[in-house]
Amino acid sequence: MNRLRDLPDPDHLPALKPDYCLRLPALGLGPIEPPPRILLLYGSLRERSYSRLVIEESARLLHYFGCETRIFDPSDLPLPDQVAGDDHPAVAELRELSLWSEGHVWCSPERHGQITGIMKTQIDHLPLAMKGMRPTQGRTLAVMQVSAGSQSFNSINTLRVLGRWMRMFTIPNQSSVAKAYEEFDEAGRMKPSAYYDRIVDVIEELVRFTVLLRPHTDQLVDRYSERVEKDRTPERQ
Repeated sequence: MNRLRDLPDPDHLPALKPDYCLRLPALGLGPIEPPPRILLLYGSLRERSYSRLVIEESARLLHYFGCETRIFDPSDLPLPDQVAGDDHPAVAELRELSLWSEGHVWCSPERHGQITGIMKTQIDHLPLAMKGMRPTQGRTLAVMQVSAGSQSFNSINTLRVLGRWMRMFTIPNQSSVAKAYEEFDEAGRMKPSAYYDRIVDVIEELVRFTVLLRPHTDQLVDRYSERVEKDRTPERQ
């Protein structure tokens, strides 16, 4: 099963005003080659999932700004601890994608005032450390949410807490799309609006922070406590 979603019309950006765009928003901040690698996660399995549609718009913008993207499809992801030892191909693929990435974009619907279970399940399957590797630590993160009603920030706030817990660098900007069902056309493309413009802002900023931090990631996540723990490990064997 292929758990990477294809991105429809990756180069078609009808709501974007190119005259106001910087094709290389991170130019001068650090090395822009190879292209920054961004993993995108969404939080709904509906056929017309607005969190997925926001993620797809974000991926198109990331392509426009010179990034490489992967969108994970969580449709067969088991619940945490449902499978012994997390021995499931969807879990393994999600973790490999996070290891591949330099940054993430998370977008969840708000349901009963919080992120959805499928959103939390994806994050819960990403351990802080795994066989000496760190699937999330040191990566940049942009957070977004969609709502059926008035604008809210409950899901975004929770995603920020989770990003901090996963030791990621969550960028200052964020996007919350209210009444999301009004913001997309029949083809699933976002209409021009202040909500779309804010998503462009968020993606520009994510690219900048990813490029800015990429030469320093190893140093930024080098911790005293972990060096002490690593030195103690042989004593326990």
